[in-house]
Amino acid sequence: MRQVIIIGSGPAGFTAAIYAARANLKPLLMASSVETGGELMNTTEVENFPGFPEGIMGPDLMTKMQEQAERFGTEVLYDDVVGLDLSGDVKTVTMGSGAVHEAEAVVFATGSAPRKLGLPGESRLSGHGVSYCATCDGFFFREQVIAVVGGGDSALEEATFLTKFASKVYVIHRRDELRASKIMQDRAFANEKIEFVWNSEVADILGDDAVTGIVLTSTVDGSTRELPLTGVFVAIGNDPRTHLVHGQLDLTPQGTVWVDGRSSRTSASGVFAAGDVVDPTYRQAVTAAGSGTVAALDVEHYLAARGDAGAPTADAGEIDGRTAA
Repeated sequence: MRQVIIIGSGPAGFTAAIYAARANLKPLLMASSVETGGELMNTTEVENFPGFPEGIMGPDLMTKMQEQAERFGTEVLYDDVVGLDLSGDVKTVTMGSGAVHEAEAVVFATGSAPRKLGLPGESRLSGHGVSYCATCDGFFFREQVIAVVGGGDSALEEATFLTKFASKVYVIHRRDELRASKIMQDRAFANEKIEFVWNSEVADILGDDAVTGIVLTSTVDGSTRELPLTGVFVAIGNDPRTHLVHGQLDLTPQGTVWVDGRSSRTSASGVFAAGDVVDPTYRQAVTAAGSGTVAALDVEHYLAARGDAGAPTADAGEIDGRTAA
């Protein structure tokens, strides 16, 4: 039986693994059978992660995180979790292969997935003009014409942010009124770089190796037209990956896993959560990594209290051995 199993291989999962491994907890990290690294594997250059002044490709960043976790003794298992039993003192994790693993503690760091349009061109051009994160990729669209798809607060926030870089930002919305808050609407309407395209849905994304335009279908009369542009930001919401814990962990009204205050403690004893699966707001690699740190320290304290681990390497008021201000 393991002391801790970590489910998820994004920044939260691997950061939790680094800290847990350094505490000699010998973590087992469950990565996907298809692709390790979470959403950053679909991101090109990451320029806002501390420590990389020249930027770093998303997959390269995740490779470095995995190498660091493995250096300290993390074992990575390339298989899909298909079932969990989080009740009782011993947690069980069932894999797609049929193997069952047991642990005293579990860190749930499965992240969230952006809702997609479901178009063939969308998957083909993801990372080549199609993006789901304005703060990640906006810089690469300087003086270009781009579009944001959506009508809620997140869509208008992304559109407003993107006007810092793009020469023009279309906001594509299927209705003739927005769901966004009034303050967000007022801000967007006042921005001369933003143009709203009402009663329209994206029917196709054009381009072979990079986005060259989109096909719009009118939701009023069904007519179609092409709109030339070089970038499409899809902002129709994110869904936390919580299907494995439905009925086992409490969720928030936003659908994320509930945690106790600033901790990573969930409603089930010995189960901790970190990263985008607990964060409906920020969803950044650096905040996920910080959340993974919290989870690992919480696990360490939990096991120490049970008498299953040595004294914690850092008190709650310490960071990396330094007393917090």
